[in-house]
Amino acid sequence: MPTLADILTMLPELYLVASICVLLLIDVFLPKERRDVTHYLAIVIALVAIWLVFGNAAHGTLTAFGGMYVSDGMATILKVFILLAAILVMVFGRPYLKQRNLQVGEFYVLVLFASVGGMLLASAGSLITVYLGLQLLALCSYTLVALNRESPLSSEAAMKYFVLSALASGLLLYGMSMIYGATGTLDLGQIAGIIPNAAHPNLLLFGMVFMLVGITFELGVAPFHMWLPDVYEGAPTAVTNFIGSVSKLAAFGLAVRLLEYGLHPLVTDWQAILAALATVSLILGNVVAIAQ
Repeated sequence: MPTLADILTMLPELYLVASICVLLLIDVFLPKERRDVTHYLAIVIALVAIWLVFGNAAHGTLTAFGGMYVSDGMATILKVFILLAAILVMVFGRPYLKQRNLQVGEFYVLVLFASVGGMLLASAGSLITVYLGLQLLALCSYTLVALNRESPLSSEAAMKYFVLSALASGLLLYGMSMIYGATGTLDLGQIAGIIPNAAHPNLLLFGMVFMLVGITFELGVAPFHMWLPDVYEGAPTAVTNFIGSVSKLAAFGLAVRLLEYGLHPLVTDWQAILAALATVSLILGNVVAIAQ
């Protein structure tokens, strides 16, 4: 059973979820000429969430729900930047959306819900929390890309994003199942402690490779970057800004939690793979850019 300490530790995310639901109800009953209220309320909600994150940081490293949620220095920094980036997206995206009659309350609700997913990734202490945060972020992102329903380009981009992201998500989940099979636990800290003496090292390596595919897809690393051009071009500019900032911060948190905290004993293996993928991204990106 969750305790009061667990709830207080996870208060920023719980507050955001409750506030977003209230915001959605308020937007339903607002007349069109007063839709600006939703915009300002969304910014205030995000600012209060930043204040709550700093409040948690004052207590040092905290864990909740049996270690599934971790509040530490890295999580605090990532959450603050995720929320600040979400605020900037809402501020700079407002004129663009207003000119194209896309200024709907759903935009602010989806941006805030996606930010909650990114915050969960930053505080993930278990493979379950990782997957929940990733899916919340991804599902909101698909909808944001398709926000302009009158644009065939936007709908096509959202469909490509959904299909390729679902494939990468499945591979990530497959890798997690292998890691669980080899270690018998979903806790990232326990996984790191069991790996050196694991009875099935090959299973661990296969799981690590599949998880790297999911991570590099979210980061847009070659050769798992094919979705980026279509999505960036087809999505509304405000949404492109969101995916290029908040989603990447969340993906960085995903990479650190899974690789540094969970698979640290395999650092030699995943560092070599990441170095190779980074090299391919640099070369391929520059060569293709010349052609374009």
